Amino acid sequence: MTSAALSSWLQALRVYTHPRVLGMLSLGFSAGLPLLLIMGTLSFWLREAGIDRTTIGHLSWIGLAYSFKWLWSPLVDRMSLPLLTRWLGRRRAWLLLSQITIAVALTGMALTDPVMNLTHLVFFALAVAFASATQDIALDAYRIEAVAAELQGAMAATYQAGYRVAMILASAGVLWIAAAVDVTADTYDHAPWRFAYLIMAASMVVGIISTFIIREPDVPYSRLISENEKIAQQAIATWHLHPRIGNLLVWLYGALIAPFRDFIMRHGRQALLILGLIAIYRISDVVMGVMSNPFYVDMGYSKEEVATISKVYGVIMTIVGAAIGGVLTVKIGIMRTLFLGAVLSAATNLLFVWLAGRGHDVSGLIFTISADNLSAGIASCAFIAYLSGLTNSAYSATQYALFSSVMLLLPKFIAGFSGQFVDAYGYENFFVATAILGLPVLILVWLAGQAKFTHSSK
Repeated sequence: MTSAALSSWLQALRVYTHPRVLGMLSLGFSAGLPLLLIMGTLSFWLREAGIDRTTIGHLSWIGLAYSFKWLWSPLVDRMSLPLLTRWLGRRRAWLLLSQITIAVALTGMALTDPVMNLTHLVFFALAVAFASATQDIALDAYRIEAVAAELQGAMAATYQAGYRVAMILASAGVLWIAAAVDVTADTYDHAPWRFAYLIMAASMVVGIISTFIIREPDVPYSRLISENEKIAQQAIATWHLHPRIGNLLVWLYGALIAPFRDFIMRHGRQALLILGLIAIYRISDVVMGVMSNPFYVDMGYSKEEVATISKVYGVIMTIVGAAIGGVLTVKIGIMRTLFLGAVLSAATNLLFVWLAGRGHDVSGLIFTISADNLSAGIASCAFIAYLSGLTNSAYSATQYALFSSVMLLLPKFIAGFSGQFVDAYGYENFFVATAILGLPVLILVWLAGQAKFTHSSK
C-alpha cells in the first residue's frame, strides 16, 4: 500500500474521534440493552422453562412494537412533555421518559415466572418493547440532527458498537449471572433469571445518566415549519374555524401528513422501490435470529458456552464489522457497502446448516458466529447510514421511525412462524430458507443504486 493510500485510510478513520461520534457509544448502549431481553435472551429463558417452540415463535411478535412505532413517532417529534421538555429539550425529554419506563417494565419481567404466569410476563415484555421503540424514535432523531451527513456512517458505527456492548450484557451477561447463581443446573428455577433481569433493569441507569449529559442537537424548532405547513395554515385559515381548532389541524397536518408527503415528493416514483428495499433488507437475519437460541439449546450448548461464544465473541465481531462498515461507507460509498452486507448476510446463514449437521461442536460454533456477526455488523452500519440519508431534518424522528418500522414489519411477521417451520422441516431446511429470503434483497439494492445514480446525474 502506498503512503498516499495509507494516509487516505487513516484520514477516513479519524471520523471516529469526533466528540458527537464518540458520544453515540453510551447512547447506543441504552438502545441496545432492552432488545434481547424481550427477544433472544427471553426465548432462551422460555425454552429452559419448558415453553414450546411454537409459542416462543409466536411471542417473537412482541418485537412488532418496533414495526409500528411510526404510529406514535409524530408525537415524539412534536409533542412536548410537561416540565421535561422545558427542562431537557424535545429529544432528551422523551429519552428520559422511555428509559425510566424500560427500567420499571424490566423489573416487572424479573419478578414474573413464565411457568406460573406467562401472560403477565408478556405484558411487561410488551411495555419494554413500546418504551424501547419510543427511545429509538427520539435517539434516531438526535443522531440524525447531531452531525452532518458525511459523519452518519461513523455515527452508525459507534452507535452499533455501544448497542452491541449492551447486547453482550443483555445476553451473555444474563446467562452468566443466571448460571452463577443457579444451584439447580439440571432443572428449571426462576430465581436465577429473576436476579439477572433485576441487574438488567438497574443497568438502564447508563442511559439515564447519558441523557442528562448530552446536549440537544443544534436544530432550531423553527426549521420544523416547512413550506407545506405554511400552505396548510393558509388553507385552513380560509375555513374560518375557531383559532384553537385551526391550530390543532395545522399541528396534525405537520405531525402526521407532512412527513410522509415530504418523502414522496422528494423521491417520486422511487419511493416505492426505496420502501421495498427497506422492508426486506434485514429479512434473512431477523427471521433466522428468532430460532438461533432455541437451536443452541437443542444442540446441547450450555448457558456458559452460548454466553462466551455467541454473546461475547460474536458481539465483538459485530462491533468489528460495524467499524469496517463505517470506513467502507466513506471509501466506497453507502450503496456498494449495502450490497456487500446483503451478500454476506444471506451467505453466512448457510453456515448454520453446516453447524446443524455437526451437533455440539464448539469450534464450529465459534467459526459460524464469527462470520455471521461480522457480516451483520457491516450490513447494519451501511443500512443505518442509508436510512439516515433518506430523512429530511425537518421530520427526522417521524421519517426515520417510518423507515425502521417498515424494516421490521415483514421480517418480524414471518419470524413468528419460524418455530412451526422448524418443527415441521428441521433446522437445516430452516436455515437454507432464510438464506434464500436474502436473494431478492440483492436485486433491490442494485435497482436502488441505479436509481440513485440516475437521480444524482440529472
